[in-house]
Amino acid sequence: MVNNDSGDKKMRDFGESDKKKKSRRIQVPENPANLSSEMLAKLEDMVKASLHDGNLPCGSAFKIATTAGVPKIAVGERTDKLGIRVSNCQIGCFKVDKIIHTEAGDRAIDESILARLENLRDENELTCANVHGLARELKLTPMAVADVANARGMKIHNCQLGCF
Repeated sequence: MVNNDSGDKKMRDFGESDKKKKSRRIQVPENPANLSSEMLAKLEDMVKASLHDGNLPCGSAFKIATTAGVPKIAVGERTDKLGIRVSNCQIGCFKVDKIIHTEAGDRAIDESILARLENLRDENELTCANVHGLARELKLTPMAVADVANARGMKIHNCQLGCF
């Protein structure tokens, strides 16, 4: 972390060493949606226009994908290509300030949510997309559902943007 001119904490840039490290963990092909060069340029412009403190918030990346009519992974790939970090994961997997939702541990765990999450975990389907889908179905925020998973030490995988 570094401080910007106003003294706020900011993530360091997503450099070549970060790209190499990530590529060892996650294989996202270049241009995974096979978009035209014009659409790739448009995505890059949309990403740059949506930065907050030099990073692209996860929710903004989702909105870009919807607005552009492209898969979320295409936005994540372009973000990586530009050397920009995605910040403020909607399910709490990473944040600029690295403060995980400690208040979640103080709340009673909803057993019906827990049962659904355990079923997803047991089927190796505890993915970012499924957490978001469960949240929509239950009319909750993705963070509320993820907090239950995190409180029980469940690992969510397959970020829709390709971050984890």
